[in-house]
Amino acid sequence: MNQKFCDIIRAKYENIEILMDEPMSKHTTFKVGGPADMLVSPAVNEIADLIKTAGELQIPVTVIGNGSNLLVGDKGIRGLVIELGKGASDITVEGNRVKVSAGALLSKVANVAAAKGLGGMEFAAGIPGSFGGAVVMNAGAYGGEMKDIIESVDVLTSSGEVKTLSVDELDLSYRHSCVPEQGYIVLGGVLKLMDRPEEEIRATMAELRDKRVDKQPLEFASAGSTFKRPEGYFAGKLIQDAGLRGYSVGDAQVSEKHCGFVINRGNATASQILELISDVQRKVKEEFGVQLETEVKMIGEF
Repeated sequence: MNQKFCDIIRAKYENIEILMDEPMSKHTTFKVGGPADMLVSPAVNEIADLIKTAGELQIPVTVIGNGSNLLVGDKGIRGLVIELGKGASDITVEGNRVKVSAGALLSKVANVAAAKGLGGMEFAAGIPGSFGGAVVMNAGAYGGEMKDIIESVDVLTSSGEVKTLSVDELDLSYRHSCVPEQGYIVLGGVLKLMDRPEEEIRATMAELRDKRVDKQPLEFASAGSTFKRPEGYFAGKLIQDAGLRGYSVGDAQVSEKHCGFVINRGNATASQILELISDVQRKVKEEFGVQLETEVKMIGEF
């Protein structure tokens, strides 16, 4: 079926590249993950047809963005992986609104907005994710969240219909949206920003960048904050107080710089990272009675 899919898609789209047995370690910020049977990085207008064709051939589909919040299993992903990246990264500014395609990196969007004197997304400039992924999990940092700046989002439904959802319809809350629950795929959206002098925007972005460099283990591969913030607590402090700073399983380690981050020191496997996460969850539950939930999403075969 995979070969038939390739033949159909290549006949329709001459310039499309379908990568076979593609290591997912190349497509995640954790730098781990086994091979995807097929991986393609399409333009926005190709996504619906790819999914429809895969569905007709009963090929499972996994949609990812920049891979900054994912742990992919060592055995990889069966079927088709659609990576919303460079082919779906348009950014257009009209007044104080910024139209963004799903694959556009938040850092790029923030810089384009800054150059136009539009503030409001300074908090997102250092988040290593794409717009689509940021919508799905209502990404946030330093007091700001995507729900503060989203006006509307275009999604592809499971029936192949394109719908425009308002920010209220997205049901955004802490690391939550209705997108995965409804089986939607984010295609793009509109941000509503505010006029602000560019030099002030750049100064705020630089200040937040310095905070990240100071407090986060950016020199190592990771998926950002590994755990959600438990109500009334901070995940990093619970992990530190449980005596797990620097705890490791193989090359997977609880960061000594910030205990809320699990890092790949170079040659970690997904299984080692998963084992470490489980150990941390168990120890914190034993010590403090708090169940840590992962912010990182696990996909593929472990």
